[in-house]
Amino acid sequence: MIKVQDLRKSFKVAKRKAGVAAAVASLFRREYEEIHALKGVSFTVTPGEIVGYIGPNGAGKSTTIKTMCGILTPDSGECVINGFVPWRERQRYVRNIGVVFGQRMQLWWDVPVIDSFELLREIYRVDCREFKNTLTLLIDSLNIASLLNTPLRQLSLGQRMRCELAASLLHSPDVLFLDEPTIGLDAVSKIAVRDFITMINRERQVTVVLTTHDMNDVEALTDRIILIGKGEILYDGGLTNLRSRYTLNKTMTLDYDTTQSVQPDVHGVSWLEWTAGRAVAEIDVRKTQVSKVIAQLSECLEIRDITVDSMPVEQIIVKLYEEHRI
Repeated sequence: MIKVQDLRKSFKVAKRKAGVAAAVASLFRREYEEIHALKGVSFTVTPGEIVGYIGPNGAGKSTTIKTMCGILTPDSGECVINGFVPWRERQRYVRNIGVVFGQRMQLWWDVPVIDSFELLREIYRVDCREFKNTLTLLIDSLNIASLLNTPLRQLSLGQRMRCELAASLLHSPDVLFLDEPTIGLDAVSKIAVRDFITMINRERQVTVVLTTHDMNDVEALTDRIILIGKGEILYDGGLTNLRSRYTLNKTMTLDYDTTQSVQPDVHGVSWLEWTAGRAVAEIDVRKTQVSKVIAQLSECLEIRDITVDSMPVEQIIVKLYEEHRI
């Protein structure tokens, strides 16, 4: 479905010192700095997969996505999506993809949403019957029926984002590129967007490439992440593997009915807090399993409630950044 091989892209950026004299001098002689945005990026995405493409600001995420959308032409390397080279066959290629940029709107600002949808139908030359069926599904799934006759500028950010998602899927694309789709949204809107992305991936097998700084989006939607930093792929694999690599301890909070004052001696467990009725422990998962710890504690305590927390995915990603010094 998606094959990216040794993709490279550089930009020349004008540089000058501060001050009027430097500004005048730059009119006659400019100095440039070459920025290597992509340094041999390679990966593949199989049909129907949801991939989180993440990295810090300036890592090369947007450059990669714009190249995959056909907006940018790379200096070298290959990119084949659905049999098309995006920047060479852009007109035919874009009929097979949908794109949502969280900070850029593709719908028209001053016209009702339904008019923008109709115009997009004409642009993509979608059959009327197919368009009607697809639109009905999108309206029901995204709950936008009440928004169709309202100009885009009068909608809230969350409402606009739902309409943008619908617009990107009106022509039934096989691949959907999402760049910060939940940026600035409230909790309810974020959940609605995540549920919809999961639904279209499951029911229509739409391949999704998601770039975001919201690790909750990544955790909720993807099983695989590709980490890019300084223009290079630093990690490509599952979140589960990443957790096992960096999550060496789990925190367990225990509520119990006994007033036992002696802390049970359990292998691999360090007690952080022990009070009448409540205890907090740290479990070293390299030495023991959580299930074994709970079984041992159940023999000496009347457990009322128990919770086990892993390291938040944001902290795991930060550790990965630190490891690669980005």
